[in-house]
Amino acid sequence: MARLEQRSSIVTDAASITGIVHAAMENTENPRLKEILNALVKHAHAFLHEVKLTDDEFEQGLDFIRQVGLTCTDSHNEVVLLADVLGLSTLVKVLNNSAHEERTGGALLGPFYRAGSPHYENGDCIVQSTTSGSPLFVSGQVLDTNREPIRNARVDVWQASPVGLYENQDPQQSEMNLRGHFFTDARGAFDFRSVRPAGYPVPTHGPVGDLLRLQQRHPYRPAHLHFVVVAEGYSTLISQIFADDAEYLESDVVFGVTRDLVGKFERREAGSGPHPAAQEPYYTLECSFVLGEGVSTYPTPPIK
Repeated sequence: MARLEQRSSIVTDAASITGIVHAAMENTENPRLKEILNALVKHAHAFLHEVKLTDDEFEQGLDFIRQVGLTCTDSHNEVVLLADVLGLSTLVKVLNNSAHEERTGGALLGPFYRAGSPHYENGDCIVQSTTSGSPLFVSGQVLDTNREPIRNARVDVWQASPVGLYENQDPQQSEMNLRGHFFTDARGAFDFRSVRPAGYPVPTHGPVGDLLRLQQRHPYRPAHLHFVVVAEGYSTLISQIFADDAEYLESDVVFGVTRDLVGKFERREAGSGPHPAAQEPYYTLECSFVLGEGVSTYPTPPIK
């Protein structure tokens, strides 16, 4: 094995440290990893030069990061939540979709995605436990960039309840309530029944909640549905559809709302519209997802 060249790491002044660290990482073999770490060091050091952290402030910052890690459990991911409320998650999604206007824009995965959702046939209801609220009928289509239907695409959906809680947060809800997945038919279509979701506050019991309070920011998200669409030969789409009349639509705490992801939640009277058998007023939502060619993957669940 060739001997790695030794470089001096003796610091002469503050301006010398960044170069010394870059030199120490020079032998990183993976070019993409090297690019990312060099940029991280460059901008992190520039941040410290700009704000001139005191020793106490630096220690507080390190403790904040430690507390974020300690707050994570099997059912709660504080790291994802922090990335969300700082706008990092949404920025990554927008950057990765900005050059692809022909396909549906992505949205952050969020901290409540779980693997293993139950499979339903089109037209089924994803309500598994007593969940009061206005019925919601969702219909949609999965298309390629030529607007041709994609058959057998898997559509995962999950949502908060009408009281603003996901089932893993609420002991009153059954396991996997308001979660499910469907497969599109020959027309690329899918449809299901649910209840209209409510907006909700992100968890504020940990250090991210403390941060929001220090910034005098509210913790609320507007009402929405989450979707993950997976089809062989296409890039996986992680997206959300927001209610057009939702509170906090203009001030989502995680900055997840883009104009193209606002859907029309249309109120219908009982006995009218596309579902005349409904015995109470209900809502309908129509949506379509356009996928670009690529490699299909499944997102890593932040919780179990």
